[in-house]
Amino acid sequence: MRQLQRRLYQLWQPFRQSFSTFHYCGRAIALVWQTHRGLTLIFALLTIIAGLLPGAIAYVGKLIVDAVVQAAQTGDAGGSDRWMALQYLGVEAVLVAVLSGCRQGIALCQSLLRVQLAQTVNVLILQKALTLSLTQFEDSEFYDKMTRARREASSRPLNMVMRVFGILRDSLSILTFSGLLLQFSLGAVLVLMLASVPAFMAETYFADQTFRVFRRRAPETREQTYLETLVAREDYAKEVKLYQLGELFVDRYRQIFDRLYQEDRDLTIRRSVWGYVLSLLSSLAFYGAYLWIVLEAIAGRISLGDLTMYLVVFRQGQTTFAGILTSVGGMYEDSLYLSTLYSFLEEETPEEGGQATQGPAPGDGIRFEQVSFAYPGSQTLALTDISLHLQPGEKLAIVGENGSGKTTLIKLLTRLYQPSSGRILLDGLDLRDWDVVTLQQRIGVIFQDFVPYQFTVGENIGVGDVTAIRDRDRWQEAAAKGTAQAFIDTMPEGYDTRLGRWFRGGRELSGGQWQKIALSRAFMRRQADILVLDEPTSAMDAEAEVKIFDQFRAATQNQIAILISHRFSTVRMADQIIILNQGKLIEQGTHDELLAAGGRYAHLFSLQAAGYR
Repeated sequence: MRQLQRRLYQLWQPFRQSFSTFHYCGRAIALVWQTHRGLTLIFALLTIIAGLLPGAIAYVGKLIVDAVVQAAQTGDAGGSDRWMALQYLGVEAVLVAVLSGCRQGIALCQSLLRVQLAQTVNVLILQKALTLSLTQFEDSEFYDKMTRARREASSRPLNMVMRVFGILRDSLSILTFSGLLLQFSLGAVLVLMLASVPAFMAETYFADQTFRVFRRRAPETREQTYLETLVAREDYAKEVKLYQLGELFVDRYRQIFDRLYQEDRDLTIRRSVWGYVLSLLSSLAFYGAYLWIVLEAIAGRISLGDLTMYLVVFRQGQTTFAGILTSVGGMYEDSLYLSTLYSFLEEETPEEGGQATQGPAPGDGIRFEQVSFAYPGSQTLALTDISLHLQPGEKLAIVGENGSGKTTLIKLLTRLYQPSSGRILLDGLDLRDWDVVTLQQRIGVIFQDFVPYQFTVGENIGVGDVTAIRDRDRWQEAAAKGTAQAFIDTMPEGYDTRLGRWFRGGRELSGGQWQKIALSRAFMRRQADILVLDEPTSAMDAEAEVKIFDQFRAATQNQIAILISHRFSTVRMADQIIILNQGKLIEQGTHDELLAAGGRYAHLFSLQAAGYR
């Protein structure tokens, strides 16, 4: 008994919750309205007309049958009864044509709205992504949330609006059907409505179960997408082929699919079996009412036209009411998926910080004051008590093993992260108080993992300053400073040559050439008085490296330059060198001072120098 009660409660719970999720209806309608007002209005008008016509058609059908019977009984084959039957037939034909046109118009509106709404929702998701912090992008749970939002969000708002309008249409039909059926019996109306409830409850229950499965499997879905990327992208193809990883990745892809499919299959089978069993109740109710109406016609209490009308009305009414309940269940399911969209869109975004566009001490440069930082979710400090001062025009080199905190220091300077403790000052003002756009315009950066955009050469350089992305003079100026001009001149279309292999006519560059493009990108920012280069010449030969740094020093005489490198031939050119070890600043000074100190820097320098002896 308790097990039965528990089962009934499980079936009832989604049914009860479905009515608590209607607050998403207004948001979905507002979203569709925002997408295209005209189409939404036409959609609503056609829905209302389509809801009223079925009852009118059924009633006219009754009049046709009664007129035919009357003509046959009176023998008036060519008289007024015959003419009346033909008039009713013409009216019905017009109503059916109008109903067909309304349905076609509704389908047209849905098709046009679906495309536009998908674009609207995807743009909302992308715009939201622009406001998020780097910390959120590095959070796996956040990626799961984004995946869930993007997978279903583009279709669900329109689905919900379609269901709302469908309920409006079917409700109007039910009102007209009930008005006709009440002439026969109130009991028939009750049977019409109650027979569809069990199937609705089961459908709502399984919609809830399907959504739970959808939420739970987001990590596996992302892993499938990742495996597709590994097998199908050209930047992974070399290693995948060389190490013969293709079959391994495809097998893993199949295993994930098989695991997910088995879960889907079991749920789909149970949903279908329950749907079939409970639909038999509706069929039983229909044929019970059918028998009732037939007996009433045989007894002469209703006419042949009434018999025809009541059978049509009961069958269509039952189907329509079941459609209303299905729409309510579908709205519940849609609202579950919409909750993932709005959960993502309402994700709390970090405060942009201050509004300052200049500091109180221009010319003071950059100061790190006892800066410490730990990545979110980690108890280990990536940087500990870092203090240093860089004045305008000064060149700083950062040396350290992988994982020592070099790139983390740059992420803090560019305000991609906030220090856990301490503060960073620019011109005497804490970075937190700067307007983030102004701050980032003052910094030109080339990261070690810079992005090779599948754009033209000019656009690849121009992205360094989006305000001048089409400025050819700026491209040439930046390319000259980044020593990329020479190989750009050899390209068939110069700055209009598309780079990469993703699109037709694209040309791939060597690693060193890509680094020169990225370096030129950093020089696009004329107003930048801070330049940061994270391993900028790791893919270049020694001659190209020396040439670049000679050019770099000449081009940045009045700018602060921060260089991260493992090559001491370039590090020694810096005015100041710091050595990081496990997030701590352990040595600081010029090249000569650090060699004389005989510490970690001197040891690393001697190891690298020995390789050239």
